[in-house]
Amino acid sequence: MSKKYIFPSDPAVQQKIKNWQDLKFGLFMHWGTYSEWGVVESWSICPEDEGWTQRKGPYSATYAGYVKAYENLQTTFNPVKFNPEKWVQAAKTAGMKYVIFTTKHHDGFAMFDTKQSDYKITDPKTPFSKNPRANVTKEIFNAFRKQNFMIGAYFSKPDWHSPYYWWPYFPPKDRNVNYDPAKHPDKWNQFKDFTYNQIQELMTGYGNVDILWLDGGWVRPLSTVDTTVDWQKGIKFNQDIDMPKIATMARQHQPGLIVVDRTVSGEYENYTTPEQEVPAAPLDHPWESCITMGNSWSYVPNDQYKSVSTIVQLLVKIVSRGGNLLMNIGPGPDGDWDTEAYKRLQGIGEWININGEAIYGSKAVAPYSDGNVYYSQSKNGKAIYAFVMGNGEQVNVPAAMDIKLDNVKGLKKVTLLGSKQSVKWKVNGSGVHLQMASAVNNLKHAAVFKLAYN
Repeated sequence: MSKKYIFPSDPAVQQKIKNWQDLKFGLFMHWGTYSEWGVVESWSICPEDEGWTQRKGPYSATYAGYVKAYENLQTTFNPVKFNPEKWVQAAKTAGMKYVIFTTKHHDGFAMFDTKQSDYKITDPKTPFSKNPRANVTKEIFNAFRKQNFMIGAYFSKPDWHSPYYWWPYFPPKDRNVNYDPAKHPDKWNQFKDFTYNQIQELMTGYGNVDILWLDGGWVRPLSTVDTTVDWQKGIKFNQDIDMPKIATMARQHQPGLIVVDRTVSGEYENYTTPEQEVPAAPLDHPWESCITMGNSWSYVPNDQYKSVSTIVQLLVKIVSRGGNLLMNIGPGPDGDWDTEAYKRLQGIGEWININGEAIYGSKAVAPYSDGNVYYSQSKNGKAIYAFVMGNGEQVNVPAAMDIKLDNVKGLKKVTLLGSKQSVKWKVNGSGVHLQMASAVNNLKHAAVFKLAYN
């Protein structure tokens, strides 16, 4: 989490962040050649002894043999079921409002038609290059933009395929650059140019882009390293890629662009991105929790997907803290999602259709949560919503309950969304006492009381 958030000075960026904060729910997609093996994205070619970097399968005996086989996946990658309109429809049904797509992960395989490398989905070596929709980044952005989604380009700053980052003269040692940029400035400048040029391609050839979501936070100025963060202790070299130059160029092409230089505090981390977690309390700056729908970021056969209830309750908890939920689904090697992902999105959408007004355009309001009750407030302040969480799919709302609230002045009416039950209420010492004719047991995932004010 960033300690030194800097609010952007550009009014266009400020406005876009406000618009983005109102959306609350987005789709993340990690997709690349690694989906063919059903392994973790990129990390198995990283020579670190971590749980998520373990090599598996017939090529795992030697590092060099594994990397060669991994990079050879380019020659068999052919996701013929690719149909971004199907994804858009499912995401829209679920109530998602923006998309972040991995245009390039750490392994360096470009899911767009870069001119800087032949390690890309549109290269003749890749079977899918012959498909009219081979430039999948462009196709995805166009399809989602047509349905008024905000568009985000995920881009990995490190590139483990680039000879300017992992110089073949040395073996790679870990996730970092494998030479000292101070000793080999020409090599590092080549990498800076390579990175700048790829980002410029994304900012100029892919229509309106709203968010540049930069991953790989070890590529950063050495002066910004926080040695209290475990993974940053391994950063020994100054890996400054000149973010001021990149951001200036990107915003010349995409005015108001939100830049998310993950974990690098300062003016190019326009919002922070807690990963696989929900902050315990509201943060004092814009933020988004990125969380997987399954257990993995990328496609794994028979992955275990979170239940609709779990996802809805994650969304509620995040919104109650003033954040956004970016939910990841990993497309498979055939170019489609697991059928379970579609089922989850359908179930979320059914809940959103009833309760969406308590989610979108809302802001955090004290006391944020109390036991199994969570709160949000409409942007105009005319309604507070109290979400009552259940233990599973069914929510049992008792006939009488107390809602803890700091502000009850001007309260006019209380309703239970999705129910015809009338709700009587009276102010008490700690908030509001609610009374209905009988308990309500037919609501799913989270029941929502709307408290309307003047």
